[in-house]
Amino acid sequence: MVLGLSIETFTIIHVIITLLGIATGLIAFIAAARGVWLQRWHDGFLLTTILTSVTGFLFPFKGVTPAIVVGILSMVILIVACVMLYQLKLKGWARLVYMVTGMIALYFNLLVLVIQSFQKIPFLNAFAPAGNEPPFIVVQGVVLLGSIVLGFLASRRHAIRV
Repeated sequence: MVLGLSIETFTIIHVIITLLGIATGLIAFIAAARGVWLQRWHDGFLLTTILTSVTGFLFPFKGVTPAIVVGILSMVILIVACVMLYQLKLKGWARLVYMVTGMIALYFNLLVLVIQSFQKIPFLNAFAPAGNEPPFIVVQGVVLLGSIVLGFLASRRHAIRV
């Protein structure tokens, strides 16, 4: 049990929060890459992505796992992103730092989504049961490249009108 919920129920809540974080992040950063600033979408992205990490830490685990390491890195990056957005108000170099840290946090969520999808969805698992086969590597490469391109476009100096 986690927070009085069964592991299954808590997992569903965690997955919903994570999917909301991915969706809001994609909307926010695609808009930024197009030169449009959607403050509420960035707020929602940061909130749900922070909640993703926090709820991830509540799962019962033994020792340090790759998921825990990603969660810790994500929290550090999200703290920096929040400082850039809310304290420094994206002024000067804070805009670039926010875009980079925000995209890294979004990429971490996408990375975990791909890993979990290949592990839990039978159709995908059939293509990469060990998680190191070419289909898995290709999908991870596409996600990484897409994240880099989106981050670059969103980070361009004149890409956003706040």
